[in-house]
This record gives sequence, structure tokens and C-alpha cells, in this order.
Amino acid sequence: MSFPSDLEIARGAKLRPLSDIVAEAGIPNDMLEPYGSGAAKIGLEAIEALADRPEARYVVVTAITPTPLGEGKTTTTVGLGQGFSHIGKRATIAIRQPSLGPTFGIKGGAAGGGYSQVVPMELFNLHLTGDMHAVTAAHNMCSAMLDAHLYHGNELGLDLHNITWRRVLDINDRALRNVVLGLGGRLDGIPRESGFDITAASEVMATLALATSLSDLRARLGRTVVGYTEQGDPVTAENLKAAGAMAVLLKEAIKPNLMQTLEGGPALVHTGPFGNIATGNSSIVADLIGIRTGDYLVTEAGFGADMGAERFFNIKCRYSGLAPDAAVMVATVRGLKAHSGKHRIVAGRPLPEGLLAENPDEVHAGGDNLRKQLSNMQAHGVTPVVAINAFPGDHDADLAAVAEIAGEYGARCAVTTHFSDGGAGAVELAEAVAEACQEPSSFKMLYEDELSLKDKISAVATTVYGADGVEYSAIANRQLSTYEAAGFGHLPVCIAKTHLSISSDPSLKGAPTGWTLPVREVRASVGAGFIYPICGDMRTMPGLGRQPAAMGIDLDENGEIVGLS
Repeated sequence: MSFPSDLEIARGAKLRPLSDIVAEAGIPNDMLEPYGSGAAKIGLEAIEALADRPEARYVVVTAITPTPLGEGKTTTTVGLGQGFSHIGKRATIAIRQPSLGPTFGIKGGAAGGGYSQVVPMELFNLHLTGDMHAVTAAHNMCSAMLDAHLYHGNELGLDLHNITWRRVLDINDRALRNVVLGLGGRLDGIPRESGFDITAASEVMATLALATSLSDLRARLGRTVVGYTEQGDPVTAENLKAAGAMAVLLKEAIKPNLMQTLEGGPALVHTGPFGNIATGNSSIVADLIGIRTGDYLVTEAGFGADMGAERFFNIKCRYSGLAPDAAVMVATVRGLKAHSGKHRIVAGRPLPEGLLAENPDEVHAGGDNLRKQLSNMQAHGVTPVVAINAFPGDHDADLAAVAEIAGEYGARCAVTTHFSDGGAGAVELAEAVAEACQEPSSFKMLYEDELSLKDKISAVATTVYGADGVEYSAIANRQLSTYEAAGFGHLPVCIAKTHLSISSDPSLKGAPTGWTLPVREVRASVGAGFIYPICGDMRTMPGLGRQPAAMGIDLDENGEIVGLS
């Protein structure tokens, strides 16, 4: 008998009333704003209403540097949340909202998988409560007001060659990466080059994720830089008088969304900032609510620990004021073997036969990646727990090799089968995490606000990535000087690089040494609250492949969705 699809499993779930879930979490029912029966908004007043309740243990789920297929972080996050209930503990999970881009592209949805999912799956992956569209509208409202300002005389003196604000769309469309605006005649605007990013890459999305309140969101939107004058002075959304309208469009979107796991536990699903150029973490306001709703709050950080977790520690925790008690490091035998450099995994193609053969020596060779990522957790003073996301064909000797690597760093380790067994398959992991959370916390950030931007970049590059140093292009040096002069030097840094290697070169596996981080340009997300150096070619608008998932998604004769994954 074949294993059922994620969609079949999700449709078989018996949903609990969301009012019962919030009652158990201690959230007043009048703060619940239902969107049908599958999801609800939670009013931000819940933060204050829950302030007297004890704080939960705060756990971040991260991973080794992933293969193109991923390591199963979201599935592990859901599975761990469900696993806690099997040991008599209450847990809330907090994860990002999916983008329509990957849902209809190659990756598919982001609700978890197997028997560790957030449901309803269709609602989760398709529109949810409309937050993505609100971000799109708010961003493009600013774009429209900017071009209207140019058309009506450019009173602010924006340099047409130094406008940094583009437009966004939540669909993969490579044809929109670079466009020319204002063609058609004098009444159709001022011609200039621009382009589109995917909505997840919008600074508005990152701002929504890092805001701590509605008033904080409004202030951050006002600080958003849209371009510069010929003298190099920043021009903001506040200068354009666009920030107020943007805030109005986001008034409902800032409220976290409540859904549930397959086993009926609370799931906060909110914001989806791009993992390559932004924080790759769910929202602060969701965590400020979830931290008061049970024994554990389990959240996920995008991509490997060198990216999502580093940004969780040094950006998200910096603004939220929350400190993690433990970090779960998700690893797979297949992923570590790929880091040996002897196998190439390509999305959409069968796995190499050699990858599936028993070979603990290859696990140890690729294990340098796990070793480095565990070292990165310890550099931030966070206790790591290795979750071995096991597949049915994994060999005992290979699994034991992963556990041996974890033991080298004194890290607890658990084999998990939550994909096929739900929470019951994550009991050992839940017990290990509970033990880790009992250890005294020594969490610390990698750098202080007062350091220069170059010193902050160097700290991440050398400590987390293992680089020998950093090289800056001439334009990057000029941009950093401009940002320091404009008063942006106190902001944290969010280094944009490939997620397929700890280094900036996606072909380098394991834990590369003897290399230098190349910074080709630097951009400022002042509203969101970080500076992002760009290392390599970062695509902020993906394209569709030859056979995107959209080709298989349809409605059947009963009006039911088919093909969603």
C-alpha cells in the first residue's frame, strides 16, 4: 500500500474548533477573528492580555546547509510541536506563511508534510487570510506614489538613476525582473528602468515580520528609503507621504493567523520574508503572543543555520527582546552524504543510487557541515539538539554516524519519524529538547550595535561562515560609507548569499575554508531595520521551470483542488 499524499492526509484530518484551541492557550475568545472555520486572526491586544502569564521555553528549529530538496525543517517544527503533547507538554508552533511562487513553482507548499502538517492545507498554501496580497498592495501603493511624484515635478529631487524601490508580485515571473516604466507618451509617466521582485522579497514583508506593534510598523514604514537625491540624501516613504496609506493597507495583516496541526495543536502562521535577502523568519508579534500560550514555543528559521538561525539570533531576537532556550538542528543522512561532495542532488530528478547505499564514511566526510553549524549555535551560547530526520531506507550505521558527530559537540541527538508517525515519531526529540531547555541559557548576539557595518559583516563572515576575510567592490565601499553617513550604521546586517553552501559559492559543500567573502554591493532595508550586503547573484524574482507545479494543479469534477503538494 502506497503512502498517502500530503493533500490526502490533510483532507482526512478532523479539525478542532479554533475557539477550543485558543481557550487552552489562554487567549480570550473575543480576540479571535475567524476567517471561515480553518483560520482566524488574533488581535494584537492579546500581547498585553497575556503579559502576566509565564513565558514558554523558546525553541528555534534550524538545519544543516540544505540540498535543493530541503532537510524537513517545517515538518520537524510541526512534528516537534505535536511530540510535546505526547509527553504531557503544551506547545505552540510559529512558522512563516507560504508564497504562491514556490507553491506553483518547483518547491510546492510550506505546510509541513506527511503526518506533521498544518491544516487545512489548501487554505494554508492558497491566499490564507490575504496577508501576502496586503503586502503586495502596500508595497505597490508606495511605488505608484513615487512615480506620481516624479511625474508631477519631482519636488524631492530624486535621482532617477538612484531609485531603489521596485514593484512586487507574488508569482514567479522572470520576464518582470527588469522592465522600463513610463513608456507610451508624456501622459504615461516618466520613463525609467526598474523591475519586479517576488512579494516575499519586499522590504514591506520584512518590516511586517520585525514590527512589534501597529505603531512600530507605522514608524518603520515611514523610515523606508525609496531612493536618493543627486546629493546622496535618502528619500523615505514618509517624505512621499505614502507611509500612512501603506500602514492602513497592513492594519489587518499585522495580526497573526491561527491554524492548527494535524493533531490539533495551535499553529501561528504569519509573514514570509525571503530567506536569501531578508530574515527568513516568521513574525515577532506571533512570537510575543505564542511565548505566553503554553510550555514551549517552537519556531522555524529558514534555510541552514548559517542563514536563518544567524538572522534569528542577531536580527529577530535583537528587536523582539526574546532569547532562545535551545536550537534544534535538523539533519538527514542524505543531506550529509551530499556534503561529502560525491553526490549531486537535483530537484525533480531521481536521487543518485550511491547516495542511498550504506556508507557511514561519507556521512562523516559530509559531517563537517553539521560540525560547523553546531559550532555556530554554540558561538551564540545556544544549546543544540540534533534531529535526524529519518527516511525509511536509511541504514542504521549511517544514522549512528550522525549521532557520533553530534556527540563530538556534546549535543543531544534523536532520530525522528514524525513524517510517517506524527507526534509519536518525535517523542524522543521532544524529550531531548525539554532536557536541553533546562540548561542555563548563555545566549549572546554576535556583535554590538555600535560596531561599524564592516565589522559586523566581518563578524558573520569569519565566525559563522568560516571565511578568511571579506573583499568589497568599489561600489560596495561607497554604499557602506553613504549608509554610515546617513546614520544607518547602528543597524544589524543580513548578508544575502546562496543557501546551498555555508560559503558564497553554491558549489562548495561541507564547511569550506581558505576563501574570502566577496561583497559586490550593499543595500539598505532601513524600514525593516537591517543592511544587506549582496554576495553573488541573488535572484529576488524567481522564474518558473519547464514543468512547474502549476501544470498539475486543477479542480476535479466536484470542485475539489487536486495536485497541490
